[in-house]
Amino acid sequence: MVTLMPKIMPVFGTRPEAIKMAPLIKALEEKENIETITIVTAQHREMLDQVLKLFKIKPVYDLNIMKPGQSLTEIMTGVLAGIEEIISQEKPDLVLVHGDTSTTFASSLAAFYQKIPVGHVEAGLRTYSKYSPYPEEMNRKLTGCLADLHFAPTQTAKEALLKEGVPAGQIYVTGNTVIDALLQTVNKGYVFKNAILKQLDFDNKRIILITAHRRENIGERMEQIFQAVKVLVEQHDDIEVVYPVHLNPLVQERAQKIFGDIERVRMIPPLTYEEFVNLMDRCYLVLTDSGGLQEEAPALGKPVLVLRDTTERPEAVIAGTVRLVGTDQERIVAESTLLLTDPVVYQRMSTAINPYGDGKAAERICQAILYYFRLNPTRPEEYSIET
Repeated sequence: MVTLMPKIMPVFGTRPEAIKMAPLIKALEEKENIETITIVTAQHREMLDQVLKLFKIKPVYDLNIMKPGQSLTEIMTGVLAGIEEIISQEKPDLVLVHGDTSTTFASSLAAFYQKIPVGHVEAGLRTYSKYSPYPEEMNRKLTGCLADLHFAPTQTAKEALLKEGVPAGQIYVTGNTVIDALLQTVNKGYVFKNAILKQLDFDNKRIILITAHRRENIGERMEQIFQAVKVLVEQHDDIEVVYPVHLNPLVQERAQKIFGDIERVRMIPPLTYEEFVNLMDRCYLVLTDSGGLQEEAPALGKPVLVLRDTTERPEAVIAGTVRLVGTDQERIVAESTLLLTDPVVYQRMSTAINPYGDGKAAERICQAILYYFRLNPTRPEEYSIET
């Protein structure tokens, strides 16, 4: 396939996608022999716009599909119809999607219907559990079935794709672009804008950062998580907990019920990406049910306890930067207490090698795209934790 100036169409819709696609879009825009047409679906609106502003990305198209309380079906159909129209008009040579959102799967399907190749960034992550995480596990698997280029962040992700029958020649191990974004954003001299964060005593208090919002955790599981945090605060006078509370009313109601009267649990609105990663850089420990934080926090030397029963990022568990602790109250308290009281265990986790990248993933993906279109004679070398 020889295309003198391929037209590349990155599509994303949520804040996590935007963060991880931003370094790649900037790298693509710097290539003189690539035309980049960026589309956002705005599956998330306000949180997405914060990232676009931070990284100075100006989409060519904005579907603006976000509606209060919309269902997964509404997201899928809105994206599918909107992307179909744009693809018909622009006729791109490659549609680039990221990860595991409904935007990702719907955009891939729209491209497939018009026989446009799909490149999947962060391909090959698997839990092998249909509903954990939900709907992300099936979104990424189905996207993988449609993709022509698979940009796997790690060797483990590549092996998962090979087991599913993806040809080795279609897979490129690149590292994860989230590390590119992280390293470009963390600033040791950063001054917080949030009033509560400004008041925190990072020198004399140990800050625990918590995020909890997964669909599968809402309800009794989240109750267990919050009760565990409450116990930790009661048992350790030198810790402060910061919880940027997700906008989901069910999460907010449960958090207010348990944390409302606890002085050292600071519930704050969701933060901008810039403020969040700089907070993470200064915290002591991360408790999260997020996927991306399992990659980001270890890059900053922060131990992570994952509040889920499964993870699609086993490399961090193997490397020792992350522990999978589930949502049982006693288990969370025990694992957190170990890190708060045993300096050797903490040191071991905080200094383990992060397996997810070196800040050069976006450039590797660019070179792989150029290679695919025969504009680069050499297949790019794979990212390896040893290099």
